[in-house]
Amino acid sequence: MARKNGLILVDTKYEFGLVDNEIILIDEIHTADSSRYYILDGYEERQAKNEKQKQLSKEFVREWLMENGFQGKDGQKMPVMPDAFVEQITNRYIELYEKITGETFQKRDYTEIEKNIESNIIASLIKI
Repeated sequence: MARKNGLILVDTKYEFGLVDNEIILIDEIHTADSSRYYILDGYEERQAKNEKQKQLSKEFVREWLMENGFQGKDGQKMPVMPDAFVEQITNRYIELYEKITGETFQKRDYTEIEKNIESNIIASLIKI
């Protein structure tokens, strides 16, 4: 699916839990938070030149944090991200969503986000 949409799924992580002696998948999969995607177009050329690959993942966020003195160690305070950088993160995640799904991302109204989250959780719990 990734290749069909111009991406290479480089690596990913799966998180599992044990519920009633059954192993289940417990977290999101194949998102920018759990996976690295390289851009397929130009991959071979960049690889041959030993250049850094163009990618869609959260790696650039991790790099920004390290450049700003944060590595997630005990006692460290996370630096405040400028609005422009947060917007860049948002745009990359939207680009990845659109590339993976082949669909246009539709922004939602978040004025009642807590109510929406609660109703989604309740609907999911009812299914269990």
